Amino acid sequence: MAMLEVKDLEVYYGMIQAIKGISFEVNKGEVIALIGANGAGKTTTLHTITGLLSPKKGSVIFEGKDITKIPAHKIVSMGMAHVPEGRRVFSDLSVYENLKLGAYTRKDKENLNKDLESIYERFPRLAERKNQSAGTLSGGEQQMLAMGRALMSKPSIVLMDEPSMGLSPILVNEIFDIIESISKTGTTVLLVEQNAKKALSIADRAYVLETGKIVTSGNASDLLEDDSIKKAYLGE
Repeated sequence: MAMLEVKDLEVYYGMIQAIKGISFEVNKGEVIALIGANGAGKTTTLHTITGLLSPKKGSVIFEGKDITKIPAHKIVSMGMAHVPEGRRVFSDLSVYENLKLGAYTRKDKENLNKDLESIYERFPRLAERKNQSAGTLSGGEQQMLAMGRALMSKPSIVLMDEPSMGLSPILVNEIFDIIESISKTGTTVLLVEQNAKKALSIADRAYVLETGKIVTSGNASDLLEDDSIKKAYLGE
């Protein structure tokens, strides 16, 4: 059984249909990439999976349970974390306070300090800046903070929306190295990413979205070599 199943999902904004009956699945331990042009429906898909939007039709099944109508905060406590587009850190709060907020749904509060230490080990720059307000961090550091905050909820799956957006090439490489390391510790990753080449280079499988429909799917390594994908998304 897949960890996450999206079945026949249809999502509307008013009269406009943004998602047109898509279905896909994510298995435990995989890195799955959702790629596509701006406006293809990638962010809408993530928002619907995490309960921020309600679909008109279709369902989202997470670890065997239908979560389609469950509110977003309850979905977090079930083991799903979302790193939103644009990072959305709490700019007036410190790095430490942002990370603590990531764990607000957890019952095992006694393990928080141990988990904070492991986040600081993974993101040394956050350790150096733990008392700084998040708004004073660079874009790359804010992205690391958003990822660290999501990991503080001890998720079994992390949904990441455009983690490389607006970052320098060096930082993009660093962020993707971190995503790979998160995957290697056993956390499943569903990745929405404009940088299709980088996404496909670390993903196991990928789905290509065009105007609300999945038009192609397959092993990421195969899609990297596919001429039509190269032309449309890889700038080749």
